[in-house]
Amino acid sequence: MKDKILQYLSKYTVITKELEKAIAESTFIQCFTKGDILLKEGSTSNECYFIIKGCIRSYYLKDGDEKTIEFYTEDEAVIPLNYDTIIPSGHYLECVEETIVSVGNPELESETFQKFPELGMLSRIIGQKIMAQQQESFADYKMSTPEERYLNLVKRRPDLIQRVPQHQIASYLSVKPESLSRIKRRLMNK
Repeated sequence: MKDKILQYLSKYTVITKELEKAIAESTFIQCFTKGDILLKEGSTSNECYFIIKGCIRSYYLKDGDEKTIEFYTEDEAVIPLNYDTIIPSGHYLECVEETIVSVGNPELESETFQKFPELGMLSRIIGQKIMAQQQESFADYKMSTPEERYLNLVKRRPDLIQRVPQHQIASYLSVKPESLSRIKRRLMNK
């Protein structure tokens, strides 16, 4: 499991034996079952996650309806918006399926970055990459019709269609499940 983290980090930097040992010693692996809530609205968060296996969904509750914001899968970091603050969360994090993660926290990060400053720089580089991807995703979303959003999802993340319940996909696309069914039917008839 820890090899997966090292493989991910090696895309961005050379992993020395000393760094590999430090990562192995500071990595805390945890397993969650489908439906486990990792973060609730109104609570604070001192944990972030790197997904080794599984899927986590971020969503808000608005007028009793779940509004899915994002799905996170293997080799992705999940950093709650209120991470390392006293600000209560406005959203939820839920495991969509059995999920195995590496759990991080601010104290562990600080200690590790102090010992290995290159990891601090690496963290910033990865953070910038994630931010750019989210900005691109947001722009695509704003400029697309529901049908185009669905086609983009199928193209970019086809695994989600098989792994996530249709009503959550519909929520993610900002359509009702019935509308998603109509979109899929229309596309099959083309």
